[in-house]
Amino acid sequence: MNVLSVASECAPLVKTGGLADVVGALPGALKDEGVEMRTLIPGYPAVMSALSKKKAVFTEKKCFGGTAKVVRGSVAGLDLYVLDAPHLFDRPGEIYLDSAGRDWPDNPQRFAALSWIAARLGTGADKAWRPAILQCHDWQAGLVPEYLRQMPLPHPATIQTIHNIAFHGLADEALLDDLKLEEDRFTRDGFEYWGKI
Repeated sequence: MNVLSVASECAPLVKTGGLADVVGALPGALKDEGVEMRTLIPGYPAVMSALSKKKAVFTEKKCFGGTAKVVRGSVAGLDLYVLDAPHLFDRPGEIYLDSAGRDWPDNPQRFAALSWIAARLGTGADKAWRPAILQCHDWQAGLVPEYLRQMPLPHPATIQTIHNIAFHGLADEALLDDLKLEEDRFTRDGFEYWGKI
């Protein structure tokens, strides 16, 4: 079974907490169960510099403010897809915070891009490999099911895993268009939560 794990961090490459440990360990743990797991992560500087034998998979010209490439490679035994989008991920500071310790103001767009690319991979953007399941980790991959609704069938199944419920990734309603979200889905049965995305 092919599974794509979608996360904002992955040990040993980039880590702020336990999420990275789980994401880094899961492919090896599931291999003996017959699961081929690949992991999609953002192209932070540490990831891009560690990635060996990069192979271009596809280019996304309108990727939340710029052009992005999806590349494949491996690091520390992990089979990775990396979202190489310098306009979103090549910056100083921590992965979620600027050097003053504040959330990057474009975090909604940054991780919407990760979710969008996951949905593209889930619907066949890599002609050589297609997942049956997308495992979405925390809020940073939370828009994957919503983006799949906008893409042609067939769709993979999705699993949402919450590692830290304290962080919700809420965004202002004014970002609906910027985040490529359909306005008629901004309801409590869609993705609206107390007036926020």
